[in-house]
Amino acid sequence: MPTRAIMIQGTGSNVGKSMLVAGLCRAATRRGLSVAPFKPQNMSNNAAVTEDGGEIGRAQALQAMACGRPLSVHMNPILLKPETDSGSQVIVQGQRHSTLQARDFSKARAGLMAPVLQSFGILGQSADLIIVEGAGSPAEVNLRQNDLANMGFARAAGVPVVLAGDINRGGVIAQIVGTQVVMDPMDAAMITGFLVNKFRGDVSLFDDGYREIERRTGWTGFGTLPWFANAHLLPAEDAVDLSRAPSDGGFHIVCPMLSRISNFDDLDPLAAEPSVRLTMVPPGTPLPADADLVILPGTKSTRGDLAFLRAQGWDIDLYAHVRRGGAVLGICGGYQMLGRFIEDPQGFEGPAGREEGLGLLDVETRMAPDKTLTRVTADHAATGTQIDGYEIHIGQTVGADCATPFAHINGIPDGAGSRDGKITGTYLHGLFTNDSFRSAWLAQLGLGAGPTSYSQTVEDTLDALADHMETHLDVSALLACAAPVA
Repeated sequence: MPTRAIMIQGTGSNVGKSMLVAGLCRAATRRGLSVAPFKPQNMSNNAAVTEDGGEIGRAQALQAMACGRPLSVHMNPILLKPETDSGSQVIVQGQRHSTLQARDFSKARAGLMAPVLQSFGILGQSADLIIVEGAGSPAEVNLRQNDLANMGFARAAGVPVVLAGDINRGGVIAQIVGTQVVMDPMDAAMITGFLVNKFRGDVSLFDDGYREIERRTGWTGFGTLPWFANAHLLPAEDAVDLSRAPSDGGFHIVCPMLSRISNFDDLDPLAAEPSVRLTMVPPGTPLPADADLVILPGTKSTRGDLAFLRAQGWDIDLYAHVRRGGAVLGICGGYQMLGRFIEDPQGFEGPAGREEGLGLLDVETRMAPDKTLTRVTADHAATGTQIDGYEIHIGQTVGADCATPFAHINGIPDGAGSRDGKITGTYLHGLFTNDSFRSAWLAQLGLGAGPTSYSQTVEDTLDALADHMETHLDVSALLACAAPVA
C-alpha cells in the first residue's frame, strides 16, 4: 500500500495546528495505521533531541509520541531557532547549518527544498500515513516564492491540504474566505476542505457562519471543534503559550520569561505537581518576593538574555531572593548565567565578547563551535536517583563549584552547586519528566510528589484529544482525503 499524506495548514500562527496534528496522529494510530508527523519548516527555540542525534521542534516530538514513533530529524528537516529579532540559527536535518538574517534566509530557501523532500521521502519508507503541519499561513502571499512551509511544499510533494481557522480570535469567516481570495488559484486548488477550531459555547450558534464559509469557498467542511480544556496538560512549543495562569500548590517556583527562552517545557512536570505553584513572570514584572525557588531556564542567546534579564531588574530581584535564603536552579543557558563570566570570543551567539555573569556560582563558561546534542541517562548527585534527559547546548563550563556537581553522566560530572547547596546549575533538559527523580528532588525541598506519572498524563491527554476530535469533527472523512505520495 503506498504511503498517503494530508497537510493541516492554518489561517495564521497559533491557530492550533500543532495540537490538531497531534490529535489526528493519535486518532489515525488508533485505527491501526503506521503514522508519522512532518513539518517541513518550523521556527521555535523549544527543541527536542532525536534518537538519530539531531534536533527537531518540540511539537513534532509530541506528535511522534502521539504516533508511538521514535523521534527522527526527518520529522522537521528545517528548524529556525531565533537568536535576535531578525536572525536565526538554521538547523537542517537536525544539525546546525548556518546563522542567517531573515532577508538572507528568504534567499536561501530555494536550496532547502531538496532536503525537505528527501526527509519526507525517508519518512514515507516506514509509514502508511504522514500528517503534515504547515507554518504561519498560506495567505502570506508575499512569502510564497520559494516557500517551504505551506503551499510550496504541498505543491512540490502533491499533498492535499485542510485549512484550519481560529474562531477564538474572531473573524473566522474572513480568515478562511480571505485566505482563498488572496491565494494563487493553483494553490487554492490544493485545499480539500476546512475546519474551525477553538469554539467556546454552543457550537450550533455558528451553523449559519459555517454554511457561509462552505458557500463562499466551495470547500468541504470537516466540522467545528470546541475548545479543548486540557490543552495545558500537553507540552507547549510556542512561548506565547506561557502566559497561562499560575498553578495552585503552596511551594512557589518562579521562572522569568527570557526573550529567547528555550526548552521551557522542562517545567511542565513541575506545573502538574499539586504541591507546586509555578509562576511564569513576563517582562516588566518583578520576580515575586514570596518565591521559594527561582529557575533560570534555557535560552537561545545566553549573553543576550543576560542583558535582557538585567534590563527587567530581575538580577536585583534575584540577589534579594538569595539574601532571603531562597534557592536558585539554572538550566543550560540559565546555568551559564549563574557563573562569573561568559566568554564568546568568536561570536557564536552574537557579537564576540565577554560578559560578566550573575556571580552566584564560582564557574565560567566559554562558548565553542561544537554543539552537544545527546539523549542521556544521569544520576542525580544529591539523591542518587536516575534522570532521563538530554543535552542541547554550546559552551563548556568549568570552575570551583563544579566540584559539587548536579549529576553524573556515565561517571562524568554535570553542572555545579554552591557550598550551601542553595544555588545549583545543570546542562540537563527534560530532567523532571522522570517521576522517581522529580519525587526525590521535591522531597529534598520538603514536598511530596503527586501520584500520577507525568508521561502517563501526557498519553492520557493525547487520547482525550483524539476522542474530542472524533466527537466533533468528521475525522474519517478528513483522513480519507490523504493522497498517495511518491
